[in-house]
Amino acid sequence: MTLAVLLSAPESTVARFKAPIARALREAGIAAELRTDHPAEKVDYIVYAPNDRLTDFSGFARARAVLSLWAGVERIAGNPTLRLPLARMVDSGLREGMVEYVTGHVLRHHLGMDAQIRQRDARWQPVIPPLARQRRVAVLGLGALGGACAEALRGLNFQVSGWSRRQRRLAGVDCHAGPEALARVLAGAEILVLLLPATAATENIVNRDTLARLPDGAVLINPGRGALIDDAALLEALDNGRLAHATLDAFRTEPLPPDHPYWHHPKVTVTPHVASDTRPETAARVIAENIRRAETGQQMLYLVDRDAGY
Repeated sequence: MTLAVLLSAPESTVARFKAPIARALREAGIAAELRTDHPAEKVDYIVYAPNDRLTDFSGFARARAVLSLWAGVERIAGNPTLRLPLARMVDSGLREGMVEYVTGHVLRHHLGMDAQIRQRDARWQPVIPPLARQRRVAVLGLGALGGACAEALRGLNFQVSGWSRRQRRLAGVDCHAGPEALARVLAGAEILVLLLPATAATENIVNRDTLARLPDGAVLINPGRGALIDDAALLEALDNGRLAHATLDAFRTEPLPPDHPYWHHPKVTVTPHVASDTRPETAARVIAENIRRAETGQQMLYLVDRDAGY
């Protein structure tokens, strides 16, 4: 039997992913026809990235699952027409890219590299940073990406604490869970990394109250989701000196509008949602593995909890 696999994504995404997914399916021994135009009633699996052409899933009567190409599923998880199992993307390339971005920017702020790079006045003013073991870093969100970043930072000898909705255990990381623990984690965060999913419970989790709990001069790094931050509260904390800097990679509106205050703020670094991208070769193997699992009666990887939103 040849499976009908629908690749529903923007054209630019189709161009990057179609050949690698087709190749991964063949290598996994799965007979499949991967197309962008299968009739809904004949589709067995949907490989999906948010696009305007597919917003109603009610016509896919025989489809068995939707396999997201992105780690974040907030744009589909709440779709009332989606009754199928939904799997988010977790792959090695995505994980490695996020670890590299987070450790790079944590080290940048830890070492005070901006001041050295921008120095142009020929003044010899050595500032010796503390060692990593003397720097406290907190990671909010200890899932596949946040957990990997927390472990990598601990491997660099930082004092690492982490917070998540459910209790996690990571070697060498001081893990916390629940609303009351959040205040304790924030109070010790000289550098705060945001890697929470975007849900109703996490929207604006960085607000005037939570920012006030950070140590004076703390740094915020957000490679997670733009909705995690109350933008007005963050700008206020930067302006009044409570926060030393914010490095931001995800925003409520993308691309970030040219007139947004973040672009021009001296204490803000904007990166254009490049912290980590889904790599076609590694992601394709995850897609193929999930289809193989579903076809052989095994549980698929990375299924989304609809109640939790991720």
